[in-house]
Amino acid sequence: MAPKDPRGGPPPGGGAREGPAIRAARARDAGAMAGVLHAWIARTPWMPKLHMLGETEGFCRSLVPGALVAERDGVAGFLALEGEEIVALYCRDRGTGVGRALLERAKVGRERLALRAFEANGRARRFYAREGFAEVGGTDGENEEGLPDVLMEWRR
Repeated sequence: MAPKDPRGGPPPGGGAREGPAIRAARARDAGAMAGVLHAWIARTPWMPKLHMLGETEGFCRSLVPGALVAERDGVAGFLALEGEEIVALYCRDRGTGVGRALLERAKVGRERLALRAFEANGRARRFYAREGFAEVGGTDGENEEGLPDVLMEWRR
């Protein structure tokens, strides 16, 4: 894999970095998806640690029918949809273009998408705003984690 230019440009040497391969998730991806999600939770200090890895894998298995995975040296991220709602978007590494590639694929053929981002997740909220999502509502923590969230919506 080519090293990333710290200024955000193409890798040193002028070569363009190839985007990840995006495909429909398969049942056998649930373990790798759980690893991505579990690692994100572990490195996010404000996120409560509510589930063991096996429980997270069961959750990810339930997402497979509406999920996309991004592959770059294994499963690098995933996005799960339920109708027009993105119910999960997690990436192994930040700032690699994986999340953007998944989101772009999810937009194909759709007029609207909605999602909930944790209020504390400013990085994700800024990312979604750059991708055309607007904050349209939220809750005071009516979710399993008990954390306030923000409803965001994208329209073509």
